[in-house]
Amino acid sequence: MLTMITHGKDVKIFTCNANPDLAQKVAQCLGLGVCDTEVNMFSDGEIGVNIYETVRGSDVFVVQSTCNPVNDHLMELLIMIDALKRASAGRITAVIPYFGYARQDRKAKARDPISAKLVADLITTAGADRVLTMDLHAAQIQGFFNIPVDHLLGGPILASYYLEKFRDELDNFVVVSPDLGSVTRARTFASRLNVPIAIIDKRRPKPNVSEVMNIIGDIKDKKVILIDDMIDTAGTITNGAAALKERGAKEVYACCTHAVLSGPAIQRINNSPISELLVLDTIPLPAEKKIDTIKVLSVAPVFAEAIKRIYGDISMSELFR
Repeated sequence: MLTMITHGKDVKIFTCNANPDLAQKVAQCLGLGVCDTEVNMFSDGEIGVNIYETVRGSDVFVVQSTCNPVNDHLMELLIMIDALKRASAGRITAVIPYFGYARQDRKAKARDPISAKLVADLITTAGADRVLTMDLHAAQIQGFFNIPVDHLLGGPILASYYLEKFRDELDNFVVVSPDLGSVTRARTFASRLNVPIAIIDKRRPKPNVSEVMNIIGDIKDKKVILIDDMIDTAGTITNGAAALKERGAKEVYACCTHAVLSGPAIQRINNSPISELLVLDTIPLPAEKKIDTIKVLSVAPVFAEAIKRIYGDISMSELFR
């Protein structure tokens, strides 16, 4: 339960259309309700926002992942922030469990945009005073903002699940990084489980197409956990799972924070040797993607605790221990 603090502001939770179920769970964890709003689309495609309660002087948190349809959800967030700013909200925190455009964080080739920086500028210009997010694809995106960014981690939630599920079997497990870019994440995750790591060395001939080259580490006759920050078309994770099986892995599990699961992802997962795919609910999983292989854990308690600490001006560092 959230209690009032000395600065006298009240706290209010708002949401748009991207992930209202998560916003409701976060609010429930805080002993609050989601504020009464309406976010709709006019016949020409423009987005309109109606806020049906006062926010003057309030500490406001807008829960909105910028997931598919990315541009609609991003505009909803920007327009909601603008409406709250013009209604004299005391402080506005954009709670973005999944930050879209995060993969466009640098110039990979000539004349590339850096869209993650553009989106950061848009959120700041709209009037956000703070951003609360989880597992940015590239941690340096925090530096794209000129406002405070609290960057939560999904790894501890995933690790706690495996520690409970396999508490007596972890001696036979290996954590596997699906590519060289995820080694740091895999190493941190493996240290939480106190198991060794292995690395899949692959090359990507073109976007969303990966080819496994080699596996660095001992995975023969082991149960393995593939970990990544997000799974989009699932090519990387399913190719990796197949390669691990071919090279003697006994059983393959996979996990990620953001289940984008676009295009052929569900079909690929169904046809893969992955025994279980563990994901978090930063992105809502529609009914057609809820297959037996996928298990979803909620990030609501972690975001609720972060909101409580932001509201109470309490250190966030405890959340990372």
